[in-house]
Amino acid sequence: MQLTKAEEQIMQHLWEMGEGIVRDIRDRFEEPKPARNTVSTVLRVLEKKEFVAHKSYGNLHVYYPLIAKEEYSKSQLFGLMKDYFNNSFPALATFFAKEKDLSIQDLERLMEETKQQLSNDK
Repeated sequence: MQLTKAEEQIMQHLWEMGEGIVRDIRDRFEEPKPARNTVSTVLRVLEKKEFVAHKSYGNLHVYYPLIAKEEYSKSQLFGLMKDYFNNSFPALATFFAKEKDLSIQDLERLMEETKQQLSNDK
C-alpha cells in the first residue's frame, strides 16, 4: 500500500522513535511544523491503513508502527522496479548508474561491496 507524503513523513519519525505521542512526533518536524490536529488526523488514517496502532493511557495515546521500515522500503522498491523498469533489476541499476554518473570503477567498487555484504549475511 502506498503512503501519502504526509503519512510517510510521520512514519519516518515513528520508525526513528519506535513509539511516540502526537506532541513528540510533531516536535520532530522542521518549521513550519504541522498543526497538532493534522498530525493526529494522519495518525488515525495510518491506523485505519494498519500501519500504526496505539496504546492508551487515560487520554494519552502512544503510537507505534505495525510495519517495519525495511518491509515498507522493500515493497516500495520492488513496486518501483515492477511499475517503471519492467520488473528488471538490471534496468533499475542501469538507470541509477546513469543518473548518478557512476564510472566503471565506481560500479566495480559497488560490486565488491555488494559481494562482501552478501557474504557477511550468510
